[in-house]
Amino acid sequence: MAITTAIAVYFLIWWVVLFAVLPWGVRPQSEEGMPPGSDPGAPAVPRLLSKLAWTTAIATVVYVICAFVYIYRLVTLDELAALLGAPRQ
Repeated sequence: MAITTAIAVYFLIWWVVLFAVLPWGVRPQSEEGMPPGSDPGAPAVPRLLSKLAWTTAIATVVYVICAFVYIYRLVTLDELAALLGAPRQ
């Protein structure tokens, strides 16, 4: 796998994991007492640095697993196509 491909794949995995991690532990301002003029659904304490750290850790583990599967050819494209029911050519 070329380094640019590896970076691009990691970047995509990181963004998908970020959107999965963002809702963790969010409590809306409506539960905490809202300041005037704020959105009631906005998080009271967003904890973004913690979420970015979790995202990076989880994305790294997922990427290492995906790279291992790719490098050692544990799953081939033909097997994926058969699993998804694509017609053989």
